Amino acid sequence: MCVRSSEWLAFLYFVYLAVVCWLRPLPASRRLLVTGVSLALATAIRAVAAWVPALVRDWTPLLYVAVGYYATGWLFVDPSEALESWLRAWDRRLLGDPTRRFARWPAWLVSYLDIVYMFCFLLLPGGFLALAATGHADLANHYWTMVLAAEFGAFAPLSVFQTRPPWMLESTPILADTTAHRLASYMVRHATIRVNTFPSGHVAGSLATALAVIGAMPLTGATLLVLAASVSVACIVGRYHYAVDVVTGALLAGGVWAVVTTCGI
Repeated sequence: MCVRSSEWLAFLYFVYLAVVCWLRPLPASRRLLVTGVSLALATAIRAVAAWVPALVRDWTPLLYVAVGYYATGWLFVDPSEALESWLRAWDRRLLGDPTRRFARWPAWLVSYLDIVYMFCFLLLPGGFLALAATGHADLANHYWTMVLAAEFGAFAPLSVFQTRPPWMLESTPILADTTAHRLASYMVRHATIRVNTFPSGHVAGSLATALAVIGAMPLTGATLLVLAASVSVACIVGRYHYAVDVVTGALLAGGVWAVVTTCGI
């Protein structure tokens, strides 16, 4: 059995969750849930590596990201108000009043940013689909190693640094377009873990996707970079993330790219 580096990343991350949940003051039922789900995924990853055909195996990391995201959210216990204050202070230093800072931006631009933010989860499968459709399926491990390292690198600190997102602590931002923002806000409130990832998983994952593609497909990679930049801006404008989350998410993706490239994975 040859286990890919991307599969090792996922395996070790779920083992990490299974251990760290016992170090957090979680309710017993939630601790057992995290442990059970994490060990089940760790077992499934080894089974996939051993018995599943490559065509299916190339896509299973999508499941690992999704389960890892929600399972990490179950570790949330109590927000650090000191850390929240620090993050908000940087937003005020950089943006002034962040809820009014973008009030004069054109409605079309604000709508575009919220739409890109709502559908940014499609970038992960879209990036690999572009590679596979153009004869680069052999880059599956390279692609998913970068994406998983960026995503899990953004999720893992949540076990220690626990904060609420800006939209939960601030008044509704004043924006020229409200329809797309209402839809995006509804999605955030009902389809996410409703806690803040520091660094931003949205930024780290979308940028890692672009960087993983651009070497084999420069034009597609450049397009994905534009979309990743749009996601980054949307996180701040829509108040889905703090500015520091966005910056550290970008640095995380850049660091992952540097390590993976240097190691020749």
